[in-house]
Amino acid sequence: MIKGAIFDVDGTLLDSMPVWDEAGERYLKSLGLAAENGLGEKMFSMTMEEGARYLKEAYRIPDSIAGIVDGINRQIEEFYLYEAELKSGAREYLKRLAEKSVRLTAATSSDRYLVEAAFVRLGIDRYFDEVFTCSETGAGKDKPTIYLKAASCMGTKPEETLVFEDALHAIETSVAAGFITVGIYDASSKGQQEEVCRKAQLYLKAFGDFDTFWKSTSAC
Repeated sequence: MIKGAIFDVDGTLLDSMPVWDEAGERYLKSLGLAAENGLGEKMFSMTMEEGARYLKEAYRIPDSIAGIVDGINRQIEEFYLYEAELKSGAREYLKRLAEKSVRLTAATSSDRYLVEAAFVRLGIDRYFDEVFTCSETGAGKDKPTIYLKAASCMGTKPEETLVFEDALHAIETSVAAGFITVGIYDASSKGQQEEVCRKAQLYLKAFGDFDTFWKSTSAC
């Protein structure tokens, strides 16, 4: 019997992954500068500091590296505060799970204040017992710490707890820890969907018919 559910945020509940690719472009736009084609792809593998250094040199920005990093972070912050939207159908899943007395928590790699602000703006904060972050739990999603803490908060065992995730490495961690893992499609990881489908016990291309999904959980 399912008693709890843990939701990843970026790419699972929120359609927010593109902002990380667009952050540099958004920052340049705030300065009145036009970004080159493919800037997001070029910066994808860079750290924030490396990306800031690239922008400083390529666009002759007079600000310091730290100042550019702050400027990029402000663009990301404004996105969560004012723009981030739920994935289609996600609100219905939260509502239906709550109606079935399933306790809900969120597990995210993003900063707490950004996620909580987005949840309040979108009117879904009331569904969650707590938001857990990787920075606060002291481990990334290559370790099960964040999921175990979330389950402990809800008073549920892994085998009676759903974990909704879009990232392959997080899915692998959740499955290995004994959780019933639901792979969620996101365009940012479209190249890994075959592996996501294979590793997760359940898979959703989109948040569709909840009743069909709920019935499928009984087979896990």
